[in-house]
Amino acid sequence: AALGIFLLASGSAALNHLQEAVFDAQMERTKNRPIPSGRISKKNVFAIVLILAIAGSVLLFVSSGFIGVLLGLLALLWYNGIYTPLKRKTSFAIIPGSVIGAIPPVVGWVTGGGNVFDPQALLIAFFFFIWQIPHFWLLLLAFGKDYEDAGYPTLKKYFNENQLARITYVWICVTGITGLLMPLFSIIDVSFASIGILILVIALIVRSTILLKDNVDKLSLRKVFIEINLFVIALILFISIEKIILL
Repeated sequence: AALGIFLLASGSAALNHLQEAVFDAQMERTKNRPIPSGRISKKNVFAIVLILAIAGSVLLFVSSGFIGVLLGLLALLWYNGIYTPLKRKTSFAIIPGSVIGAIPPVVGWVTGGGNVFDPQALLIAFFFFIWQIPHFWLLLLAFGKDYEDAGYPTLKKYFNENQLARITYVWICVTGITGLLMPLFSIIDVSFASIGILILVIALIVRSTILLKDNVDKLSLRKVFIEINLFVIALILFISIEKIILL
């Protein structure tokens, strides 16, 4: 299932690069990607998209059945058919767009024999949904001018940088608190794992307080961006290690 999700996600990402090649060429952060830099043709990228999408779908069907394929294709459709065009229309596109990142954990849950609507699966999906919002807004704070130069609407139309940084901090806190719900939903049972997650959440919330200062520099934004992503990886590792111990 993991390989199927990876291939389908790779196909979706390649299709996104194809869709946004013109705009990527206008941004410093993305102008050296394969298509805008001329290292690969759009025709070849489209062929790669088809191969990855078909291979990923087949693997998902074998490992997760019809529900797994349906969820995987839903994620692709949502990302490339809804979220990508929506980014050109509204600066709040990341909120419906975060549904995409919530789907892969549910596919994994179904593959393991669970139900799509199990409370544990829904909480994990909700956690990934919430995390993506500060994840993207930190990028926006660091590279907002790039997005604006390429014609993307940004939240800076509604908030100044200090306000947006503080709003992002609130979302980081919500991400951490959602992680603390894992033991309550029996996703984690061993006490050391629960304590580990508590320590991670406290560290994330405390270290991210730099966002509450005025005029946060780009280096600090990158540090918080790295730390919230490391927090997610560490939480997944705690859950995985705990499950291995209980086997």
